[in-house]
Amino acid sequence: MTLLYIVLATTAGGVLSVLIAGLVTVGVLTRLVRNLVSLSVGILLGTAMLHVLPEAFESQVEPHQLFATLLGGLLFFFLLEKAELYRHDHHHEGDGHDHHHHFDAERVGRGGWTVLVGDGIHNFCDGVIIAAAFLTDVKLGVVTSLAIIAHEIPQEVGDYIVLLNAGFSRAKALAYNAVSGLAAVLGGVLGYWVVGPWADLFPYLLVAASSSFIYVAVADLLPQLQRRLPWRETAAQIAWIGTGLLLVVLARGLQHSH
Repeated sequence: MTLLYIVLATTAGGVLSVLIAGLVTVGVLTRLVRNLVSLSVGILLGTAMLHVLPEAFESQVEPHQLFATLLGGLLFFFLLEKAELYRHDHHHEGDGHDHHHHFDAERVGRGGWTVLVGDGIHNFCDGVIIAAAFLTDVKLGVVTSLAIIAHEIPQEVGDYIVLLNAGFSRAKALAYNAVSGLAAVLGGVLGYWVVGPWADLFPYLLVAASSSFIYVAVADLLPQLQRRLPWRETAAQIAWIGTGLLLVVLARGLQHSH
């Protein structure tokens, strides 16, 4: 059953993102993603701080080792993103400017493929993280999966917009996005078989998951929200972030009530 949960969870993010991208227009996607980014910030930070990190620190592992893992994870994701192997392209706030038209004619196709490769690596890592969470505790796996899915939807929709701007047809952009999303399933299945026998590593993997959530929220998503906006839009951002945190708090209460 645990393997089934892992497969379902890793499939969900990619399927939902492709469905959303395929059913609505690019203009609607741009407006929708703006709110989903704010919601993702609350969910990712809340999940890391209130769910995953406490679970790791309740183990018998020396706290200094876990903090070192957290620091190493943040630096690791920074270096990967710096090398453009772990890319998150979300510049689609709908401010009237197309942020991706800076690709020139020779680089436009290569830019799209870079996004796909980076997203595939990212999804594979997410699959391993989901597997480790489910192998630790099913409820923790559900919460972790929801946090990853909450981030995957705006990310995949954003990548879809990038692919369209990179010259891909709508059908090809959707198809390639779906294939990239399946890398999470591969990571989850391999994680189940490879990570499972190494239960002592779970606290470290959970901290690595937290470092991923924190890095994405702080280094990638929050900077997109830090711009001068009318007070109504600023209030909406805060409300969506608060909604994400509230969902995490409610999920945590539900978990501890059983």
